[in-house]
Amino acid sequence: MIDHISIPTEAGSFDAIASGPEDGRPVLLLHGFPEAAVEWEHQVAVLGVNGYRAVAPDQRGYSPGVRPEQASEYTVTHLVGDVLAMADALGWDTFDLVGHDWGGAVAWWTAIEHPERVRTLTVFSTPHPGALKTALQTDEEQAMRSRYMLDWRERSTEKRMLDNNAQALKQMFEWRIRPSHVEEYVQRLSEPGALTAALNWYRAGKPHGAADKVGVKTMYVWSTEDVAFGSFAAFETEKWCTGPYRFEMVEDVSHWIPEEIPEAASSLILENLS
Repeated sequence: MIDHISIPTEAGSFDAIASGPEDGRPVLLLHGFPEAAVEWEHQVAVLGVNGYRAVAPDQRGYSPGVRPEQASEYTVTHLVGDVLAMADALGWDTFDLVGHDWGGAVAWWTAIEHPERVRTLTVFSTPHPGALKTALQTDEEQAMRSRYMLDWRERSTEKRMLDNNAQALKQMFEWRIRPSHVEEYVQRLSEPGALTAALNWYRAGKPHGAADKVGVKTMYVWSTEDVAFGSFAAFETEKWCTGPYRFEMVEDVSHWIPEEIPEAASSLILENLS
């Protein structure tokens, strides 16, 4: 059973889905762009059935209650701060952290900067930020793949994505995930200011400092058909993990791993938690 909850913080109130006993071992799951907490619907339910307290929030800009207007309020520092603020509000001193896409980047940075709070780290698709930086500097293919990050900073992006009944937004999902989820994402991002808030993650600028290595127990899951992240950064990620590390490569799966193969993704999370 999945509950809809609200998480109050100084920045505002985050909407979230949750499952499992209140006193269960806490797991926080962070969604990517252009998705929302419902990306983790299957995983939250499975974790709850297995006795964990799983919470997946609609992050900054995606929750109407936390939607500042300035791009400068969507830096990695703000996003990591939200993770800690939500954990504090939930009464979690330490927690297991799961992320995908942009949520994966926030998860990496949280584990880098606050390892004392993160029990285990599970990241889908997004390589360690240090590995991605190396790939961007040395791998021409990754530089091409990441070109969209610059394009989406342009102010014409919102119109382009929402024109023709949001055709461009829908095509991002490559017809790999449930149509009902795609429709929900499009509906949410069509609300006034919502897509701009989501794109402000790209417009906020680079993190304030260089990424250090991660020492917490980590699993990184990369799919061979990922359009955003290539094999160079995926294999490079191991060099940035000093603690117990597991790399999983899934064949013939797109960037949208948690939704395209939800059962397998849930199993991998449970394995890293155990």
